[in-house]
Amino acid sequence: MIKQAEPEDAAVIAPLIVLAMDSLAAKFVGSGDPEASLPLFEKFAALPGNQYSYENVLIYEDKEGVCGMISAYDGAKLEALRNPFLKYVASEYDFMEVPENETQAGEYYIDCVSVLPRTQGQGIGKELIKALLKHAGKAGYKKVGLLVSKENPRAEKLYASLGFHIVNEREFM
Repeated sequence: MIKQAEPEDAAVIAPLIVLAMDSLAAKFVGSGDPEASLPLFEKFAALPGNQYSYENVLIYEDKEGVCGMISAYDGAKLEALRNPFLKYVASEYDFMEVPENETQAGEYYIDCVSVLPRTQGQGIGKELIKALLKHAGKAGYKKVGLLVSKENPRAEKLYASLGFHIVNEREFM
């Protein structure tokens, strides 16, 4: 079942964000271990008004609990959603890098898609993306975008199967 996340889902959202971000998540907390960033992402997943907030997350639950998530938001709101997080990691972890803009106005941006390893390959990611596309369409968005690592050909294939195509290539952090 796919549903809108709630603040109390933060503890299950955070590991899924870290799973998707991997070494990038660790970078925010000045660590080589992505797991070290779990408290950071749990904090922000529970708060409103930021890019990792439950407000921007749909979760997938099976009989064992939450096993997947997708987060997305209006690209025009990137700066406003990103600022609370960047201010916090600057003050608490001395992270001073300012990431490149990953989206822009006029685009609904998929920030993160993640499925627990125990349930990967069962179509959960595809169902989450379809639900997000439906949600974006109902909200009036005609364009949905995302970034995909070149080192993740499975994800590229999945997105292509859902109608996504490469618009450009760029380095990110």
